[in-house]
Amino acid sequence: MSTPSDILPYQNASLSIEDRLNDLIQRMTVDEKAALLFQDMIIMGKDGTLAPAVAQFDMLSNMDLIHQKQMTHFNLLGPIKDARAAARWYNNLQREARKTRLGIPVTISTDPRNHFTDNVGTGFEAGIFSQWPESLGLAALRSAELVEKFADIARQEYLAVGLRLALHPQVDLATEPRWARINAAFGEDADLTSELVAAYIRGFQGGTVLGPQSVSTMTKHFPGGGPQKDGEDPHFAYGREQVYPGNQFEYHLKPFKAAIVAGAAQMMPYYGLPVGTSYEEVGFAFNKALISGLLREELGFQGIICTDWGLVTDKAILGQLMPARAWGLEHLSRSGRIHRIIEAGCDQLGGESCPELLSELVTSGQITEKRIDQSVCRLLREKFLLGLFDNPFVDEDAAVQIVGNEEFCKLGAEVQRRSYTLLTNTQNCLPFCHTTLHGAKFYLEGIAAATLQARGLQVVEDPADADIALLRLKTPYEPRPGGFESLFHAGSLEFSEEEKARQSKIFGTVPTVVVDIYADRPPVVPEIIQKASAVLLSYGSSSDAFLDIVLGNYKPEGRLPFDLPSSMEAVQQSRSDTPYDTRDPLFRFGHGIQYGA
Repeated sequence: MSTPSDILPYQNASLSIEDRLNDLIQRMTVDEKAALLFQDMIIMGKDGTLAPAVAQFDMLSNMDLIHQKQMTHFNLLGPIKDARAAARWYNNLQREARKTRLGIPVTISTDPRNHFTDNVGTGFEAGIFSQWPESLGLAALRSAELVEKFADIARQEYLAVGLRLALHPQVDLATEPRWARINAAFGEDADLTSELVAAYIRGFQGGTVLGPQSVSTMTKHFPGGGPQKDGEDPHFAYGREQVYPGNQFEYHLKPFKAAIVAGAAQMMPYYGLPVGTSYEEVGFAFNKALISGLLREELGFQGIICTDWGLVTDKAILGQLMPARAWGLEHLSRSGRIHRIIEAGCDQLGGESCPELLSELVTSGQITEKRIDQSVCRLLREKFLLGLFDNPFVDEDAAVQIVGNEEFCKLGAEVQRRSYTLLTNTQNCLPFCHTTLHGAKFYLEGIAAATLQARGLQVVEDPADADIALLRLKTPYEPRPGGFESLFHAGSLEFSEEEKARQSKIFGTVPTVVVDIYADRPPVVPEIIQKASAVLLSYGSSSDAFLDIVLGNYKPEGRLPFDLPSSMEAVQQSRSDTPYDTRDPLFRFGHGIQYGA
């Protein structure tokens, strides 16, 4: 067993973190320092083995990323379906990291994994993790205590398999109803979002200071990605502009201020470039006045600032070639983009693995070693605080017991049900009573017949034969081409005239029609509100959860986390940065009725 006399100072747990940090930095080469400033995607190998290179995704092997690139921060891709295999892979990765010259441990990050979602473009299927509604559903319940409980459970599941950095919470405000990423946020209200993000950070980090049982959080997307022009997303060139026609820049900063007070360890700037502000019209991560000036100096954030993914290198994602999101600076070389990002004040580049370019910038004198030492200190300090230098490994047996255990899954399933928002309930038709159900025939859309049949209910294929129709719909969107781009639900929020006509026939045929709409964005459905017997909104839930609501096994408790627009014309005329700005909404923020009301 090692004793303090035969280990280096930075390896000595009895010394202060600052002493250990100072010792380690002076031992590092420029190349090792540069590698620390990059975080790229990584995948697991089969059954917990280290993964080989994947040519079609331009991904190096796990071994090459650690030994050739000397990197120590990685974003894990794909769902986790076996806790033991995931823990084994993580331990294998840490063992490999220990073989490097300095033995710097690896930090694994992840997008959200605990939500029930049909769209995995910006998150992952829950897999074996407990499944909760998306963040909008948590916001619908208006409970900071519940959000903290959720985050604490997710923290335990993450820790069990070695996930130490959450690439969330997302606190962008849903002031532009068409934006594709509303589902992962807490809605339209800055004060509610500020309250919930503080609870979220407490649950994951355990307080304002990180420790060995913490999962670090990366609050995004600074300074608020909600006010996108026409609701388009800056992953794509046509959506690069972020606009403030209502002069509401400060409104969108509120949740980030709350996150800083709560002790947020990391921040992520978004891709967009600001239009109509005092800031230079370049992507936020390239913007020194915004990163060093506003975030660091004015707001006092001293944690890690990591860019969003892919600002430097053109890459193929899901078979679609994606240009680097260097908006406003497309003319710069890859090295030129890195230079701007580092000089702006960012500490790490997400979705990139080209540390050799940064090394060249330092050795050529274009960036000082003193400047990158600032970022190296922040990144290494977090590893020390998380306890990775002292015990980076996880217990494979414990992982099996913790991840997706019965208690966690039961709580997640309960919240899926409670978060439902009941918009209308004509003549109190819900919940269905035994008299209504006796002999009733159900027509279904968006639900497997077996789900009802398992409860002894009769299903028919023709609406003309039905007494009750249960329709599970999704908020309308305009499909986009391409692999990655097709995952973004953008554009119109209303159904086509053809789809409206099809639905109208059902309303005119079936005596009782109950509609559940998955609200990943605010749907524009006045015709459904007018014709349906009852309308519910859900925010990520199973078919069993929906049935439990309509059968009265659970009561819907959710309240709208945003206004529900009355028309697309109202949406188009609203100001993208301004809350509650669509004319004559169908329902206001906070609406939600109870059974029997």
